[in-house]
Amino acid sequence: MQRLYDFLRRHPMWVDGFWALALLGISGVSVSSVNGAPDHHGSLGAALGVSAVLSAVVALRRRMPERMLVLAAATGVAQLVLGVQTTVADFALLVIVYTVAAIGARWASRFALVGGLSAATLAQMRWPAQHTSVLGDVAIAVFQTVPFALAWVLGDSMRTRRAYFAQLEERAARLEKEREAQSKVAVAAERARIARELHDVVAHNVSVMVVQADGAAYVLDAAPDQAKKALETISSTGRQALAEMRRLLGVLRTGEHQEVGEYVPQPDVGQIEDLVQQCRGSGLPVDFRVEGTPRPLPSGVELTAYRIVQEALTNTRKHGGPDAGASVRLVYFDDGLGLLVEDDGKGAPHELYEEGGADGQGHGLIGMRERVGMVGGTLDAGPRPGGGFRISVLLPLKPAH
Repeated sequence: MQRLYDFLRRHPMWVDGFWALALLGISGVSVSSVNGAPDHHGSLGAALGVSAVLSAVVALRRRMPERMLVLAAATGVAQLVLGVQTTVADFALLVIVYTVAAIGARWASRFALVGGLSAATLAQMRWPAQHTSVLGDVAIAVFQTVPFALAWVLGDSMRTRRAYFAQLEERAARLEKEREAQSKVAVAAERARIARELHDVVAHNVSVMVVQADGAAYVLDAAPDQAKKALETISSTGRQALAEMRRLLGVLRTGEHQEVGEYVPQPDVGQIEDLVQQCRGSGLPVDFRVEGTPRPLPSGVELTAYRIVQEALTNTRKHGGPDAGASVRLVYFDDGLGLLVEDDGKGAPHELYEEGGADGQGHGLIGMRERVGMVGGTLDAGPRPGGGFRISVLLPLKPAH
């Protein structure tokens, strides 16, 4: 039964054709049964012709509803002119009124409503009931008009329902497209974040490795132990860089999330001291102080603070000169976290700090501002009076709304 139902839904013309044949057969039998009283139906040929045309209206109502409505109206007028009284085939008028109200053009729907409300009245005027008063004829006309009104109301309700579902489908499709667009934006933002992360990791760790390698080469013959220590620092720094890069690039690989346990945790404020120690080991004197009472911070704030310090110390190492020193101050306020990173080096043009390096290919202060802006903080950066560079950051504990 389900297969039959699906087949009929895919081929509605077959259903209409079946009912058209049934209507034609029943109407033919009805007309033939009164063959001995042609005055009741006009002529037999005209009655059969009307039945055939109205059956064709039922068969073709879905394919061409407006044309079938006009054909049905013309057939009804012909019935009135030829004196062919109503037969079973006139049921097709109800069907076409419903069909046009449901799927036809608006003008056709309005025409069907007017024609349906007029049909019963015209028929009653053409063939008034015998032994019935005028009030009785009016009552009969009203009673026969009700089915046409109900057919039109039902069809118009179906039209409204279809339009509502079509609107829901269109809205769902639009929302799906919006979700896809938002997903693409999120992917682009995530890739930009990864690019910033990779810049910070590579710029900092590679600069440490270069400084240590130069130092090892310089003291290799004179102080082998010191050279060995520098090589160990290079090894540990390289491993740390690889671990962080693996963690960052893992999100771009299918199925890589299944191996999250292999990656190092995301940097936080607690690792700033390790970062400072690493810089001291590479030959950059760094004074590190913590003021206020340390407490748990949002992960975004912790990562931002770590990356700001990392980028600032990397810029000091790049542009501060051989005798530069730096200071890092971490201040816990009641409603935020303050960062102050200063150096006393010879410095570089402010534009290089903005670009992130002399090659102009890094993120530098631009990346810092993006990071700080993402958590609703503020950043102030510029040369210090008397030389050096200063970066001051305030990160709120709650994002701005």
